[in-house]
Amino acid sequence: MIDRPYLKKLLSPQEWLLRFVFWGGAIAVGAVAVLFALAAQLGYEFFHWLLSISPWLPFVVMPSGLVLCVWLSRKFFEGAQGSGIPQTIAALEIEDEKRLGKLLSLRIAIGKILITFLALCSGASVGREGPTVQIGASIMYSLRKFVNFSQQNQLRGLIIAGGAAGVAAAFNTPLAGIAFAIEELSRSFEQRTNGLVLTGIIFAGLASNAILGDYTYFGTVSTSLGTASAWLAVLVCGVVGGLAGGFFSRVLISAGAGWGGIIGHWMRTRPIAFAAFCGLALAFLGLMSGHHTYGTGYDEVRDILENGDSGYESYGLLKLLATVVSYLSGTPGGIFAPSLAVGAGFGANLSHLLTFVPAGTVIVLGMVAYFSGVTQAPLTTFIIVMEMTDNHDLVLPLMATALIAHGVSRIVCQEPLYKAMAERFLHHVPKQSPE
Repeated sequence: MIDRPYLKKLLSPQEWLLRFVFWGGAIAVGAVAVLFALAAQLGYEFFHWLLSISPWLPFVVMPSGLVLCVWLSRKFFEGAQGSGIPQTIAALEIEDEKRLGKLLSLRIAIGKILITFLALCSGASVGREGPTVQIGASIMYSLRKFVNFSQQNQLRGLIIAGGAAGVAAAFNTPLAGIAFAIEELSRSFEQRTNGLVLTGIIFAGLASNAILGDYTYFGTVSTSLGTASAWLAVLVCGVVGGLAGGFFSRVLISAGAGWGGIIGHWMRTRPIAFAAFCGLALAFLGLMSGHHTYGTGYDEVRDILENGDSGYESYGLLKLLATVVSYLSGTPGGIFAPSLAVGAGFGANLSHLLTFVPAGTVIVLGMVAYFSGVTQAPLTTFIIVMEMTDNHDLVLPLMATALIAHGVSRIVCQEPLYKAMAERFLHHVPKQSPE
């Protein structure tokens, strides 16, 4: 028996146009995400080329670079500040198109790419993954003009698909994109399981894979937990990572709410001068770390995983401080990649205490623990780390570590970081005046 309503919907030109918008937009997001990743790597290499000329150049380049980033974001690209994920979450709560345009637009997407690239050229401790979420959502949202969305949940699905496709393409991890759509962006069962959203994420992942091939950011990390007593490492890493991640989130949330005192007053009244001060602080932290705290931290994580933590003894703490300073400076940039780097640094430190567990295992557990403590999104965190290291021997330990870190982080910081930031953006985006 043919289901006529379903058949009618299946053959509807409007429905096919809707599908093509989702799929075509997802492919575009994947391609842009890959190009953004390549540009970010060029920015990182440019800064290290400057370092090769003189180790003192960061004391000039970083203040001037951050000043330029903050000035551009305030002058030409308002709405491009911050990570990008909170703006996307906030956009899902807004129905008025004028207000949505303050958070998602092609202008903001271009600004996000340009300024994040400049921040990496300046050595700031920022990532490109969070910005890619806002870029993806902006690209997909801009495609609404090509099809008539009869329901608000279809428009929300477009934003969710764009943001999640950005994660899938940015990390080359499609499963993480799906988890991100479920855990961070979507709140209703229907939206979470929408077939168009899931296929959009898959198309973005395919676009990324077609350009760069099947690769993992940290290669294949072949390590396992070992003996039953090694499960103590899961508990230790989960607690330490949760405490550190929760502390980091609490600092950022309190700064966003408005600090008092001289620093808070300076941040609000003289943002350009404060950005220059943050640049000097970042240069000083870089000098203390042996020039390891600059940029995303991907190269440092690979080095730690392959060669141990020689020369990286204080890397976790200094990278955490550098990420806080970079965020407070006001320059756009994400915290995903720096969080993985901080976690790797803390994991390397803990490996000296947990000598009965392979060092590589403790480092990977440290990554997922701190990352989960920051985001309080254990499912997404666990999948990202698992896919980025191509390690399936640690599935259960990674899951357990992420859940422990999430619970401990909630003790330190009761409100999830991205949720708190999203509410801040909702508060600052002006409401439409009544006619």
